[in-house]
Amino acid sequence: MINQKRYSVGELAELGDVSRRTVRYYVQEGLIPTPYGLGRGSHYGPEHLEELLRVKAMQEQGMSLEAVRRCLSGEVAASVPLAKSPTPVPRSQWMRMEVIPGVEIHVSSRRRVPPPEELEELADWCRRHFRRDTEGNND
Repeated sequence: MINQKRYSVGELAELGDVSRRTVRYYVQEGLIPTPYGLGRGSHYGPEHLEELLRVKAMQEQGMSLEAVRRCLSGEVAASVPLAKSPTPVPRSQWMRMEVIPGVEIHVSSRRRVPPPEELEELADWCRRHFRRDTEGNND
């Protein structure tokens, strides 16, 4: 592993367009190899990225994690080549917040969430504009 690129869990997750939690889960489930080193010194190499992208491609082809696991173990052959997904599905992480009952906002992980006082202003606005009129009129 001398002179090979090393990735932190965050870098690997970013390169694979998944969350850190997903990387750790895949390691725990044996879908990608365990990192090199222990604790704060743990790191991943190009082979980890390759396996992560392989698992992701299989999932994008509609395979369940159990089917991916069987395929990786050689139990079942994949029906589609694994090098690249023919039509990658763009993925992003979103935070879902219920502003008031029945009204949600979804915020991309690429956006900063406003501070609580600004979210409260938004909730107040929603209460005013999404209120339920008992007479059946929506003002």
